[in-house]
Amino acid sequence: MILTKGAIAPGFVLRDTEKKEVNLEDFRGQNVLLLFFPLAFTGTCTEELCQIRDEKSFYDEANAQILAISVDSLFSLEKYKSEQGYNFPMLSDFNKDVSGSYGALYDDFVLGMKGVSKRSAFVIDKEGKIQYAEVLENAGELPNFKEINTVLQNLS
Repeated sequence: MILTKGAIAPGFVLRDTEKKEVNLEDFRGQNVLLLFFPLAFTGTCTEELCQIRDEKSFYDEANAQILAISVDSLFSLEKYKSEQGYNFPMLSDFNKDVSGSYGALYDDFVLGMKGVSKRSAFVIDKEGKIQYAEVLENAGELPNFKEINTVLQNLS
């Protein structure tokens, strides 16, 4: 399934690094920057998420909740978040349901790994509609944050 601008964002409930359930519906009324990333503790993922961490004030001003999702266990994500000082929720899609519903799941990744989240970015508006969707096939690339930030500024 390919999600495009204007589509209703698929709902989900996932656990965060504090083992609490996080429901996308809880963020209705604010914008959401939903980021899928392949694997914790890897170079490009760390670069991407550190950039978001360091620019969090921009996202706060845009009334945008950042949610980062990977298929890593919540225990791995807890360690990763702690080591990198990430200041936004990190959610475990260990069962791969949410990555799949967003069209953000590799059938085959690298080194024989299957079912890893594709690096992807979705901006979801206050009404739960997708206003930006980018699913990258190349895990070494970063989402177009210039475009994402423009969309968020126009929504706020």
